[in-house]
Amino acid sequence: MNTLRQTPIGSTVRVVKLHGEGAVKRRIMDMGITKGVTVYVRKVAPLGDPVEVTVRGYELSIRKADADMIEVETVK
Repeated sequence: MNTLRQTPIGSTVRVVKLHGEGAVKRRIMDMGITKGVTVYVRKVAPLGDPVEVTVRGYELSIRKADADMIEVETVK
């Protein structure tokens, strides 16, 4: 299982599944990260937190813990 946190900088991936439950999962979905959406990893902070991504045409910063809950696959 690959997660958004493990994705290298400059890669484009597709969301396969959102792990987690309750308010955490809802917050991720409210940010526009849902199953099937394409996510581009722009940059990662020096200590790895947060991860900056482009999703649905806007930039978004996600914490490492939240990025670990997002299962992704590489887009070809």
